[in-house]
Amino acid sequence: MDTPDTTPPSSATEPRTSYLEEKAFKARTLLIFGTVTDVTAADVTRRLIALDAESADPIDVLVSSPGGHLESGDAIHDILRFIAAPVNMIGTGWVGSAATHLYLAVPRERRYCLPNTRFLIHQPSGGAGGQASDIAIQAIEIIKARERIARTIARETGKSLEVVLSDIERDRWMSAEEAVEYGLVSRIIERKTELRGA
Repeated sequence: MDTPDTTPPSSATEPRTSYLEEKAFKARTLLIFGTVTDVTAADVTRRLIALDAESADPIDVLVSSPGGHLESGDAIHDILRFIAAPVNMIGTGWVGSAATHLYLAVPRERRYCLPNTRFLIHQPSGGAGGQASDIAIQAIEIIKARERIARTIARETGKSLEVVLSDIERDRWMSAEEAVEYGLVSRIIERKTELRGA
């Protein structure tokens, strides 16, 4: 006697997921949640390009991420600056490390956050391994990345490069209010209507 297959069909949740994705696309809203990876970057950049091709209306991007792979964050950062449609960046939860880098891709007046958002800036880290010559090369690349990240933060906040380099020497956490004062965020909002009124 055959045992009945009790495994739910994989398509059981697909219609709901597709429906939500379609609604988000129509609302011109994109979510960047969780660790930033090459998979995240591919998905986000594909959606940004599709939304940009669809219309020149603003795109809302909500970010809650601890960061992740720096170059994946670079890819999102560069595409955000590349597309023609304006982007409203909205921080929620926490925006840290590589996620802060992509958050800074849009002009300051389009950078918002919700009241309980926390921000983290720091220098890149790496797990160097292998031969001594390879470790030396990796160390040089980390220093280059640190300078590049510091220049971006300085450019987008109005802080001097020297101040930023000092601030990212160790983890620098900021509340929403502190992030506004630092220049990361333009305005703290509580409702979507406040975003539309900006």
